[in-house]
Amino acid sequence: VVKHVKSNAIVLVKDEQTVGIGPGQPNRITSANIAIKQAGAKAKGSILGSDAFFPFADTVEAAHKAGVKGIIQPGGSIRDQDSIDYCDQHDLPMLFTGYRHFKH
Repeated sequence: VVKHVKSNAIVLVKDEQTVGIGPGQPNRITSANIAIKQAGAKAKGSILGSDAFFPFADTVEAAHKAGVKGIIQPGGSIRDQDSIDYCDQHDLPMLFTGYRHFKH
């Protein structure tokens, strides 16, 4: 789903359904906040997918606080370790795909 959304795209999925989409914002944290707000209570227990890496750990922190149970992203930021450390400290699984869907 995330590859079809305007970058910086964040998508939340739960029970095989898209529950939140954060499209085309100037940064990933704003996109994440839109997706989380759209998902409402369904954000808890969802999986977050991003079309590109996280330049800062703020997006994984917002996801964790919303109850997201896993994150999928391509990786590749010079600050990946910040996101990894946050996820490790909070037992939040994060999968790196190595493949970007970023559209510009």
